[in-house]
Amino acid sequence: MKLTNGNYVRPPARYSWWLRQGRYFRYMMRELSSLFVGIFSIIMICGLYQLSQGEAQFTAFTSSLWNNFWWLSVITFLFVTYHSYSWFIVTPKAMPLRFSGKKVAPWIIIGAHMILWLICSIFIWFIFTNGGAQ
Repeated sequence: MKLTNGNYVRPPARYSWWLRQGRYFRYMMRELSSLFVGIFSIIMICGLYQLSQGEAQFTAFTSSLWNNFWWLSVITFLFVTYHSYSWFIVTPKAMPLRFSGKKVAPWIIIGAHMILWLICSIFIWFIFTNGGAQ
């Protein structure tokens, strides 16, 4: 907006600026997901501490998590999954690769990350479903 003295005044930003475009919304969801990554990390550190205190404390901790805060685990899982996915999509921009002097196509970098993510997830699932290192 131009004033009578020739200066420009920008209208104040509204709190809903990030709802106007899809890319802004995705950006804000990625930023929000980092909060849940932090929550997950704190829960895992608390779990490790409880594990160091003995099997009874760790069992009480895990049963408390699953009985009282199962919804937090589900929400955290969804946000952490979105966080990982969104960063894999951004990887070619943050880390452009060159192979034999040629730029590697973004879909190859994203695909490689997604495939490795899937392989690691299947491996971890396999270990947990088959009893781990007994």
